[in-house]
Amino acid sequence: MRVLVTGGAGFLGSHLCDRLVADGHDVVCVDDLSTGRRRNIEPLLAGGRFRFLQADVVDPPPLEGPLDRVFHLACPVGAAHYAGRPIATLRASGEGARRCLDLAAECGATFVLASTSEVYGDPEVHPQVETYPGRVSPVGPRSAYTEGKRFAEALAVAYGRERGVRVRIARIFNTYGPRARPDDGRVVSNFIVRALAGRPLAVHGDGRQTRSFCYSSDMVEALLRLAEAGAEADGKPVNLGNPEEVSILDLAREILDLAGSKARIEFAPMMPEDPVRRRPDITRARQLLNWQPRVTRRQGLTATIRYYREEEPTP
Repeated sequence: MRVLVTGGAGFLGSHLCDRLVADGHDVVCVDDLSTGRRRNIEPLLAGGRFRFLQADVVDPPPLEGPLDRVFHLACPVGAAHYAGRPIATLRASGEGARRCLDLAAECGATFVLASTSEVYGDPEVHPQVETYPGRVSPVGPRSAYTEGKRFAEALAVAYGRERGVRVRIARIFNTYGPRARPDDGRVVSNFIVRALAGRPLAVHGDGRQTRSFCYSSDMVEALLRLAEAGAEADGKPVNLGNPEEVSILDLAREILDLAGSKARIEFAPMMPEDPVRRRPDITRARQLLNWQPRVTRRQGLTATIRYYREEEPTP
């Protein structure tokens, strides 16, 4: 197949591109490198099945030829990026999604939206199920990312109803692994980089807030299965994540132990609107995709620590 991946030089997008090329597909990657990195896709550039276009998804160059799949991942991720670029974040989620949906409609391609667990906000339902509408603020500090993704979901469903586009909506929960930028504000990469450098790990609040972390290879497998799912998946949001819940304080301790680090843990004020609990109900993913995570957190953290120790410069 011929596949378009927006945001394909980013953390998760580059892993998706790797897998698609390895599976024998031709991949077109669009990324403006504002948060993605060329180093993530460097090994693919020499091959004949991969084409890289450095461009903003809001105003991409014309793409000639057919497309069978469109994966829309382009969007600033991590508070360090979307908080400082709220307009760009909203445009990538909104206008970027519209352009990708137009392409999918013209080519008869399946459209896969990388949405987020952030659409649930600070949830009152736990674990979170796809039918829960969420509790979010449209004007809060996280609103550019949250509302942008919520709009993209609504837009995708509208294209499915009005123009017959095969739409898949992935609500992605916290994902980690090699290639995440060390400065992007994601908690796993942030903790690992600091642990390896012997710098304090900042835990906000009392650290009892929870998250559920899914390793990158498991998430890529889920996205591919979602793209290949039957009509029963059309327009239905599907939670993708690891339902194993852990507190942020316990995560910090686990990373320090696995990294063999003597860095200390420091407590900082709670982040505004930081969800207290976050855990996916993946019943729908199990039923529709026959999928569940395979990589344990210990395995994934060990591999990620090895990457930052060997591949990333020490800050």
